[in-house]
Amino acid sequence: MTQKQKALRGIVTPEMRVVAGYEGVEVEYVRDGVALGTIAIPRNIRRSFPSVRGIGKGLRTKINANIGSSPYHMSAEDEMKKLRAAVAYGADAVMDLSLGSKLIDIRRQIIAESPVMVGTVPIYQTAFELSSSRRDITDMTIDDFLRTVQSQAEEGVDFMTIHSGVTLQALQALGSQRRILDIVSRGGSFLAAWMKKNGRQSPLYEHYDDILDILAAYDVTISLGDGMRPGAVLDATDPAQITELVTLSGLTRRAWDKGVQVLVEGPGHVPIDMIRENIRLQKALCKGAPFYVLGPLVTDCAAGYDHIAGAIGGALAAYYGADFLCYVTPAEHLRLPTVEHVIEGVVASRIAAHAADLAKGMKYAEEQDAAMARARKRLDWESQTDLSLDPRKARTLRESSGIGKDDVCTMCGKFCAIKRMHDVF
Repeated sequence: MTQKQKALRGIVTPEMRVVAGYEGVEVEYVRDGVALGTIAIPRNIRRSFPSVRGIGKGLRTKINANIGSSPYHMSAEDEMKKLRAAVAYGADAVMDLSLGSKLIDIRRQIIAESPVMVGTVPIYQTAFELSSSRRDITDMTIDDFLRTVQSQAEEGVDFMTIHSGVTLQALQALGSQRRILDIVSRGGSFLAAWMKKNGRQSPLYEHYDDILDILAAYDVTISLGDGMRPGAVLDATDPAQITELVTLSGLTRRAWDKGVQVLVEGPGHVPIDMIRENIRLQKALCKGAPFYVLGPLVTDCAAGYDHIAGAIGGALAAYYGADFLCYVTPAEHLRLPTVEHVIEGVVASRIAAHAADLAKGMKYAEEQDAAMARARKRLDWESQTDLSLDPRKARTLRESSGIGKDDVCTMCGKFCAIKRMHDVF
């Protein structure tokens, strides 16, 4: 049985106990959330890892880091460095988006070493393998795709992005109101091209039950991909995006009926004034299923600083109810990220998640901020460093000032307001 099937029978699993302990909530709360579908615990039955996490209502906002090779740079060693950096800086999950001849080897190494849940996008492997055999993605059969899903499930992948909501209806909606950027999702573009050439409904939609049967057999969580997500803020919340979301609501229920846990993926570029409504729509249509958003980026003009644009959107999205933030790195839209870019992306998303959890009144965030304030009042620099979301950077900046263990910093020196108030009181 899957986690969801067990929860529906009132069974408390070891994974639910780990999640409850980490979150500081009653295990029955986690069990009931899994049963309802408002909480997902991605963990393949063929894999064991220490940092099992729940995603969803009433739990801490979680962070995912995308890693993986490209055909231009295929280094398993580099991707393992990114994995270690992402985990060290607080990612709750990683997704391997590798393309290239080493993609299977890289994925297997990530699965073997990762102490957190691992996700993939199976259509990437399918497309690459078709290309290697001199076939195009538009020649894909459902058997090609199902073989990929089966093999990745057997290897231990915990959650998979499946773009079953990219349908003929979504393409018609796209055509009815042309965007500045048509489709920016790689998986979405693959399926749009397939439907255009073959003049038929998407095989990932037509054979959705076959996909679910494989996922259920390994308790792989489905992450319903947003192949029609807007890639420009001026395209946000348009007919194509909403048409896909309505389809995802029905696919969510069908997955739950099969005992498959669900995440629903959300838009990537959304202006600040539309974020709240986007969250409300997803939660209403998908009956509270955990919402997984890329950023969202609140402006298209932050190239080189997209991790900041994404953190602004992520903080608002999480406050309004998004459950899982996919990080954005400074390299977004520009290049394959480096290890340092991965670190910057993870930390920016963690700041967004922490800020949202603090505003929602989550105890862990309130306690950490209170402890930081008390450390600052004491001019306790070591504690301030330890309580930072990036202690490495905090320590480096402090030590680089050359002031040593002095009780002030080089900004105010003897004119420090906190030090003066110590004297006053």
